[in-house]
Amino acid sequence: MDLGLNGKRAAVAAASTGLGLASARALASEGVRVAICGRDRDRIERAAASLPGEAVALVADVSSPEGAAGFVRQASQSLGGLDILVTNAGGPPAGNFSATDLSAYQAALNLNLMSVVAMCHEAVPAMRAQGWGRVVAITSISVRQPIPTLILSNTARAGATAFLKTLATEVAPNGVTVNSVQPGYHATDRLRALRGDAVDQLAEEIPARMLGDPADFGAVITFLCSQQARFMTGAAIPVDGGEARGLQ
Repeated sequence: MDLGLNGKRAAVAAASTGLGLASARALASEGVRVAICGRDRDRIERAAASLPGEAVALVADVSSPEGAAGFVRQASQSLGGLDILVTNAGGPPAGNFSATDLSAYQAALNLNLMSVVAMCHEAVPAMRAQGWGRVVAITSISVRQPIPTLILSNTARAGATAFLKTLATEVAPNGVTVNSVQPGYHATDRLRALRGDAVDQLAEEIPARMLGDPADFGAVITFLCSQQARFMTGAAIPVDGGEARGLQ
């Protein structure tokens, strides 16, 4: 299937590894020109070199609104504009209510909420003006089914989901779609850092009886950016092997 993406321009945040890199790879495989960012120059340049086609490697820290907006601005300048924005960022430290100090919340909100808002503020006006755009945010299944040990992530990403849903309604008449994707447990370095040796046991807790493949996740991101997905907007889509048990 031709997804109609050849020659489009995409900024993919926090893409030196994991689901961000998998999303950039899937887009690049469809002929999208991508700009990716990470905090470490060597890592992000290696990641860019591993992608098909030509990819732009940018050093940026999206943990603050200023850094997030700066990445999108650099990406747009490097590519001559943007058609696609994939927002992404690492997660804040683990912890429950009792173990998490009030002072930790602002940094988490900057990382997983305000970075999304800032990137959209930088990218969406030009998308509206050109009459075509795709925003896809990588959030977490914890938005749908909060994880007790990730209270900071649960809180911040839920706020981002509300922002994205509101934005989607506003920009839909302008040919811009806004969706979020909620990953469950995928075989990434982030998961291994959180779960350690117990990560291999997680598959038994998932109805699909396996961890997610980042490449499959990237394919979902890419479809949401396609011409065929032009009628999908405001959606928050779980990609979790059936882990979330609720009806919505």
